[in-house]
Amino acid sequence: MSNPVVTHQPGAGGYGTNVQTGVWSTGLCSCCSDLLVCALGFFCPLALSCYTANKYGENCCLGCVPGGLTAMRTHMRLTYGIQGTVCNDALMTFFCGLCEVCRMAREIRIRNGDVSP
Repeated sequence: MSNPVVTHQPGAGGYGTNVQTGVWSTGLCSCCSDLLVCALGFFCPLALSCYTANKYGENCCLGCVPGGLTAMRTHMRLTYGIQGTVCNDALMTFFCGLCEVCRMAREIRIRNGDVSP
């Protein structure tokens, strides 16, 4: 019995990969596109972090623990198919934390149909 000859090798993006081609529904600095999120982020950022984690189905304390926002942003990106890296997630939440929490809250509200993009 002879072995079959392989004539085509599998390409990149094969088994076990998560192809991310999407983008965020709003920009990082589009805070005023959702006034509720903008006001909550401006007056009480911890409440916005708790609200965002809760709406995403996580414990509301996730936004208050070190690395929690990075973990939530990474999971959100992978769930929604948004392109990016874990390193980018960490940098964005560290340097632009409040704006990033606002963007994540807007993304959840848009995907849930609470507001339009």
